[in-house]
Amino acid sequence: MKVNNKHYRTIWMQGSSVFMIEQNLLPFEFKIFESTNYLDTCMAIKTMIVRGAGAIGAAAGFALAQAAIEAGKNNYGEYITIAKKTIEDTRPTARNLFTATERVYFAAKQSVQLAIDEAQKIADEDAQTSLAIGKYGNELIKPGFGIETHCNAGWLAFVDHGTALAPIYLAHQSGKQVFVYVDETRPRNQGAKLTAWELQNENVPHAIIADNAGAHLMSKGKIDIMITGADRIALNGDTANKIGTLEKAIAAKYYGIPFYIAAPKSTFDINCKTGNEIIIEERDQNEVLYQIGMNKHNKPENLLISAPGADAINPAFDVTPAELITGIITENGIIEASDNGIIKLFKS
Repeated sequence: MKVNNKHYRTIWMQGSSVFMIEQNLLPFEFKIFESTNYLDTCMAIKTMIVRGAGAIGAAAGFALAQAAIEAGKNNYGEYITIAKKTIEDTRPTARNLFTATERVYFAAKQSVQLAIDEAQKIADEDAQTSLAIGKYGNELIKPGFGIETHCNAGWLAFVDHGTALAPIYLAHQSGKQVFVYVDETRPRNQGAKLTAWELQNENVPHAIIADNAGAHLMSKGKIDIMITGADRIALNGDTANKIGTLEKAIAAKYYGIPFYIAAPKSTFDINCKTGNEIIIEERDQNEVLYQIGMNKHNKPENLLISAPGADAINPAFDVTPAELITGIITENGIIEASDNGIIKLFKS
């Protein structure tokens, strides 16, 4: 993607430093964050400086490569083992994170350079698979379609291109004149802040909608298809994604609107039989009680928006049952959300 006419990836490694777009500052400020050690990269994952399934996976791979660089010869094996566990504790729901740490850890046990090479390979693969997902997903989009999204599964959520937004970008570039309805998405407003910012950069017609407006727009015939990303997909097709995805899937099913998940193979967890086994991350209640906005001095400011002293519950994800999912768009094509469909994907 281009920002101010310069091409950026969401995250990259140079030397022993990892660079990433500081997503907590968007859309008010575009800034690059530099992490000089693996613990700083862990902090960036946990605090969502970097977020989104593929970008988290790349960050985790780079973090473990940093740990390999940092580890001394005398305690090398112990150091990278502790680092792997520390990285995996940052975001428990995102499958891509664990896929990356497993791959880089295996490489790191052989050499530091192989760990670096494997981490870079994971990032490059993420960009390539996202583009392939875009091509397959574009086949589902007809001219003039109204498309609803939930949260951000675009370029910022991956190394490049994205998943749920990649088909939209290709549809727009091919002149299909699509219109995108962007769920805001509470509590962190990653749709309103990140998806809308991306679509603006690409000149894709869109409007931000309140999360609660989705079913209403579906009932009025405004939505022709809904595409979301995923953070973990179980063997039976049950899918964990940003909180609120389940509600959208239920509404789409009621109104007969195709509901697609866009995700690479690295998001699938074939050792997880159903969505009941997916750990749902519980985040700080202040994300619900406070919101970050732009003040009169054009600076981001954290503001209390709820009753003072109130408590909040803040699950970051929910699980959409496979029977509510029309299909899953992968880099190998579109599959059915089922044991059979996923097993075929991994055999292909």
